[in-house]
Amino acid sequence: MTFEIQHTDPNSNARAGKITTDHGVIETPIFMPVGTVASVKAVHFNELKEDIKAQIILGNTYHLYLRPGIDTLERAGGLHKFNGWDRPILTDSGGYQVFSLSENRKLKEEGATFRSHIDGSKHLFTPENVVEIQRIIGADIIMAFDECTPGTADYQYAKKSMELTHRWLDRGLKHFDATEPKYGYSQTYFPIVQGCIYPDLRRESAEFIASQNREGNAIGGLAVGEPVEKMYEMIEVVNEILPKDKPRYLMGVGTPINILEGIERGVDMFDCVMPTRNGRNGMLFTSQGIMNMKNEKWKNDFSPLDEFGTSYVDSAYSKAYLRHLFISKEYLALQIASIHNLAFYLWLVGEARKHIQTGDFSTWKKGMIEQLGRRL
Repeated sequence: MTFEIQHTDPNSNARAGKITTDHGVIETPIFMPVGTVASVKAVHFNELKEDIKAQIILGNTYHLYLRPGIDTLERAGGLHKFNGWDRPILTDSGGYQVFSLSENRKLKEEGATFRSHIDGSKHLFTPENVVEIQRIIGADIIMAFDECTPGTADYQYAKKSMELTHRWLDRGLKHFDATEPKYGYSQTYFPIVQGCIYPDLRRESAEFIASQNREGNAIGGLAVGEPVEKMYEMIEVVNEILPKDKPRYLMGVGTPINILEGIERGVDMFDCVMPTRNGRNGMLFTSQGIMNMKNEKWKNDFSPLDEFGTSYVDSAYSKAYLRHLFISKEYLALQIASIHNLAFYLWLVGEARKHIQTGDFSTWKKGMIEQLGRRL
């Protein structure tokens, strides 16, 4: 994997770049739709490519390991062959999912023991076998196994957790460097910065991660319960240290406003379940603000979903029709809302890229933030 910075914003740390993988080019800043179990919920891949214009999607190690299982994925020739997606894929290591199973997992030096949410069976993730699992899944970018510290953790817990993540990283890197990809194309390994909301821990972690000199780096453990101002502060602290010539991935973030704030602070890659999950529950993100499509006010509003027309669904369906589908509990509502929200997110990062290229990102971002936060 290679990364090239093509433009920088003169008034912020925002930058526009290009990541090149064996499965294609990714123009940054980029948002990555989440395809947890080998699919982006309610969306066909042709819509992801043609209408949403996704350049890379995510898979999740925890979920894919449990179902369909690594034996099936290996027999298929990897996730690209299994699901038919021929563009880049990134896989989360499963650390966040293990963290979220707090009542059904135990952390120790060896790794994390957990019980499946599907059938209660017992499993062990280690830094080494998580590399192996992701090798078999076949993602272009694979993530280090870490402990995702809760945003409300006290200092001592956060420090202990960060140090465990660093020790796990040492082991994971050694195993990654001692093994080869399985399907004839290259794979890249991203370490993850932790440290909760404590600046000194974040600096220590960022320095340790930067010293590994990998092709890209991730910022984890944010948007997990801490105040949003703390999240922005930690991004700034970390990005002062992480190398500028490597892509920076802010994991699991976030709202459209979060993404623009992250871009301004030098982040290149984002993912979040919010556009699809909120879309399936009737929340649409638009260039004018946020809409709850179940509200009575849209009953007789026959205007397009978004005046910018970020995907074909915006002009094909009216607010009144989409509200009708949600009220009627039609599956088509989930599909339309998911396509719209993902297309909007990709449109937003694409517009950010354009304004970084033209040198007026900060001015444009200020106006967009004012609109994006409105409830319509």
